[in-house]
Amino acid sequence: MDDTADFLARYPPFRTATPGELDALSSEARSVEYATGATILDVDMRDVDSVWVVRRGRVVILQPDDTALTALPVDTVDVGGVFGFSAMLSGSTFGFVARTTEPSVVIQLPGALMRPLFSEPAGLAFLAEAVTTANAAVAGPTDRTTRRTVGDLVSGPAIVVDAATTVRDAVRDMTERGASCVLVQLGRGRYGIFTDRDLRIRVVAADIGVDTPIGAVMTAPAETVTADRLAATVLVDMLDRGLRHMPVLSGRGEVVGVIEDSELHAASTRRSFVLRRSVALAATTSELIDAAQRIPGLAIDLFRGGTEPTAVSAILSVVMDSVVRRALELERGADPEVPRSDVAWLTLGSVARREAMPSSDVDSALSWSDLLPDPSDGGRTRDTALMDLAARVHLTLAACGLPADSNGAVASSPRFARSATQWRSAAGHWLSNPFGDRGNPSSDSGLIMSSLLVDGRVVWGNRELHTVPDVYRTMATDHPDALRLQLRDALAGRARLRSLRDVLARRGGTFDLKAHAITPIVNLARWGGLSVGLASASTPARLAAASGNGFLADRDVDILTEVFSLLQRLRLGHQIEQLEGGLPPGDVLVMGDLSAIERSVLGDGVREIAAVQRRVGYLASNVGVRP
Repeated sequence: MDDTADFLARYPPFRTATPGELDALSSEARSVEYATGATILDVDMRDVDSVWVVRRGRVVILQPDDTALTALPVDTVDVGGVFGFSAMLSGSTFGFVARTTEPSVVIQLPGALMRPLFSEPAGLAFLAEAVTTANAAVAGPTDRTTRRTVGDLVSGPAIVVDAATTVRDAVRDMTERGASCVLVQLGRGRYGIFTDRDLRIRVVAADIGVDTPIGAVMTAPAETVTADRLAATVLVDMLDRGLRHMPVLSGRGEVVGVIEDSELHAASTRRSFVLRRSVALAATTSELIDAAQRIPGLAIDLFRGGTEPTAVSAILSVVMDSVVRRALELERGADPEVPRSDVAWLTLGSVARREAMPSSDVDSALSWSDLLPDPSDGGRTRDTALMDLAARVHLTLAACGLPADSNGAVASSPRFARSATQWRSAAGHWLSNPFGDRGNPSSDSGLIMSSLLVDGRVVWGNRELHTVPDVYRTMATDHPDALRLQLRDALAGRARLRSLRDVLARRGGTFDLKAHAITPIVNLARWGGLSVGLASASTPARLAAASGNGFLADRDVDILTEVFSLLQRLRLGHQIEQLEGGLPPGDVLVMGDLSAIERSVLGDGVREIAAVQRRVGYLASNVGVRP
């Protein structure tokens, strides 16, 4: 057989590896011959710090409880195929059985050399492709994991206890139910979590009595996700944060269940691959900039590889989050005066909703604890010090190809950098004065600020410090007039193929896809979510929650959700073509460049949005809301 380096170079993800990387892999590679029916990896194998490549023969991946010779395989790995990612990237057991079906030769490659390879664009695209195609044996050949959410994968209800429950009783419940964790009710939609690992480390190893209240040994607050999140992107978050369990909540904050990383591994890939940490593992700012410059290439590879546009947007959002976090960590350094427990960095806008496009800029905000002291150098206040940090972070992000919001929605601005108490007070003021204080040009517009901050999501620091959503969750009952104004604002931006400004500017041959089609849906969805107490969420999740709220019928929600997906597909395709042509991505389409089908889809979509707006507007006019 030919040289190992030459062999690897024929197959992804090794095709774009440098000669030096291939030589290093070849020198450390271990080729093993296996007879028919030999087991290469078993379900309970731990410390699996390698990746396997089939060089000759065939390997099947089997469910651990279905290993008969006639069993239907979860996956079939042919020559050039790779397996073993799940265990290597997550540090867990393999979870399946890998067995040969004929005499085979398999190359074993060390994890230490594979991890850097998967931080490159081709490696990320390879892994992303793996999590966007359904496992045919699990989901059926026509079901794609880009459409599978964590809500779909929850297998049963979670165990929820209160903080006074003893460790003994909690563990008894876990044992009886065959669960590996319990959730602890903390109030205000927050939960703690106690896992089997906590039992080993925080109770047994620490010699803590089993009659100790669970609240004393839990992790709180627990990271959570909403049920609408795509399984692939949740797995990225879990790997990025080193989590094995993720509580899943409904749009209204009710516990749906708990998803484990092993469940996502099993459901996320056709080839038994698993997504690992995204970009931004750089040790220096220069390395981070180099890595982030490859994000456009990742978007192109994902889209051209057939990944669903919704998944591309979600994966781009996760990658951008990672870059922001790493930039913040690098600029912050080891400064103990900016502790994670007392500061929160928020991302806003489309990235916060996980609907990022290649053209997306970085909107941000800062929130901090009222107890955070001024810096010890005596020359600056805490406010100034944090805004200076934000300014440095945005300079790094700009160098990474992620520009700041052009309208000034950035954490280095005093309007977007406040203490948690100041944010809560401001949110209450916005609800009482949605148009701001008339005659005061520096006064915040409640409609504008709430639209930004309600979308906000904490990507670094203490999530409890993002206080605006809590205020807005009771908007429908406590501030109905403000909610009606929110609806009026949402209906004011009519979906249309040509605006008066376009006509006057003689731009009849172009169309701003974001302004005239996407934004009207986003704004209507935001109002719909607030009408039922749902603050921060994706556009589809907000629409689903608002279904039947008295204004949006189920049919309207279905239409808007489908049109939003189609328009996002068109928008992403347009921006990918711009990237491939060396142009900056944007949202203005030249109608003449679209195919007849694309023009038809666009026209039908805009008309459908306008029709829903008219129906909602008619119903709203009956209660005094006029756009």
